[in-house]
Amino acid sequence: MAFQGTSLIGYSNGQASGSSFHGMNPASGAELPELFFTASKDEIDRAARLAEKAFPVYRSISGAKKAEFLRAIAKELEASRELLVARVPLETALPAGRANGELGRTIGQLNMFADLVEKGDWVDARIDTALPDRSPVPKPDIRSMQVPIGPVAVFGASNFPLAFSVAGGDTASALAAGCPVVCIAHYAHPGVSELAGQAILRAAHACGMPEGVFSLLQGTGQEVGTPLVSHPAIKAVGFTGSRFGGLALAKVAAARREPIPVYAEMSSINPIVLLPGALEKSGEALAAGLAGSVSMGVGQFCTNPGLVLLPEGPDADRFMVNFASLMDESKGGTALHSGIAKAYKTSTSEKSKNEAVTTLVGIDASEGASVAPWIFRTTASSLLHDLSLTDEVFGPSTTLATYTSMAELVGLIQSLEGQLTGTIQYDPSELPLNTELLGALQSRVGRLILNGFPTGVEVCHSMVHGGPFPATSDGRSTSVGTGAICRFTRSFCFQDMVAEGLPNELKDGNPLGIARTVNGQLSH
Repeated sequence: MAFQGTSLIGYSNGQASGSSFHGMNPASGAELPELFFTASKDEIDRAARLAEKAFPVYRSISGAKKAEFLRAIAKELEASRELLVARVPLETALPAGRANGELGRTIGQLNMFADLVEKGDWVDARIDTALPDRSPVPKPDIRSMQVPIGPVAVFGASNFPLAFSVAGGDTASALAAGCPVVCIAHYAHPGVSELAGQAILRAAHACGMPEGVFSLLQGTGQEVGTPLVSHPAIKAVGFTGSRFGGLALAKVAAARREPIPVYAEMSSINPIVLLPGALEKSGEALAAGLAGSVSMGVGQFCTNPGLVLLPEGPDADRFMVNFASLMDESKGGTALHSGIAKAYKTSTSEKSKNEAVTTLVGIDASEGASVAPWIFRTTASSLLHDLSLTDEVFGPSTTLATYTSMAELVGLIQSLEGQLTGTIQYDPSELPLNTELLGALQSRVGRLILNGFPTGVEVCHSMVHGGPFPATSDGRSTSVGTGAICRFTRSFCFQDMVAEGLPNELKDGNPLGIARTVNGQLSH
């Protein structure tokens, strides 16, 4: 397959000049032959300026027209399936089956947002009609709705080269909201990113979208992302990656003359609580399920369970032996890129040296991007004494910690940082669940799971994929589900606006036929 290798600036290609780099095959450690060029300062500025110019046009396009655009992107991605599925394994070591599934999820997200904006109810239209004869002060006519915030910078994620990258959820939700997108391709999968970016631009051409509605910049976050986030045309940021990267971007965004929101998904260990009854009656099945969850995707999911809390006793001992054996057999695999492998090996090595933990499984993988399972055992009291033991280890690793009482368990959960998910495994005989345990988890996580495992995020309207800091930089949002659209909007209000100046969503007679709140009552 042939690649342009340059950034995609609106409807033009960038320059094949300046610093360059190759994609890498993490499985072999070999450079891929194609050459890619880092976006220059002028190209970054041009992409941002084109997005700024496109914004007034694109935000005014009807929901039906935006839906047509999103569906066109989905169709172009489907038409590129063979190329994408062939390229993903070369740049990420992910199997073709995973690439096919992730592409399906990406296409599904785009179609879901298309349905949302076509229907139009998402804008939360509210109308309070005037009461000119009200005494002692007349009541004005007040009408409000959600409006797009402006051009959005989206960072491609390393662990989801499709679903959380160029055409992924951040891009889909921003475009659905009416915001042009300038995307930074993840340096580890530049070819996949270019293929997805070209698909978006073909759809934009076909649908008559203004130039600048989408651009793709090649290069690293430091070289390209930081100056883009600093650019005055950018009004919000979507990011999935490390805590270090997310906090660095948030610092840049906060230091601007006009600070902007950064929606960064960063760090989570997704604690799983095993209650005594579940451990006693289903220990073997739980060990198998946990092994599958920890090793899934070589542990490189943001919902990887990095902490498992068990009641102290012989059932816990048997569980640990069984689980460790299953993980030892899994053998690990190849990390998405060498940077992840290096960080994983450093984290597991340091943790294994801590006197408060026992290594149940620990294999020093060969050099390169290969990683192997590391399973640690400790106690809740040790974690409370040294919370650094709860730091995220991104890869096929987890820590098993025993608790001695419900009070100790609740206290530990309350001491944890914010998480994407929390899970309780229980036996029906343990219902109703302890309210203090439920309350502690609810205060620490964005999604509470009962009798399941956190890996696997359903793409649906009610999904919340977010959580208190540092799971995300803003725990009030989600990066999965149609609620994600509100990250890239703001509330806007008209007071005593003439009918001609109102958008269709707020006009009398409800020309779009959407759900609206009129004088406090939900109406169609």
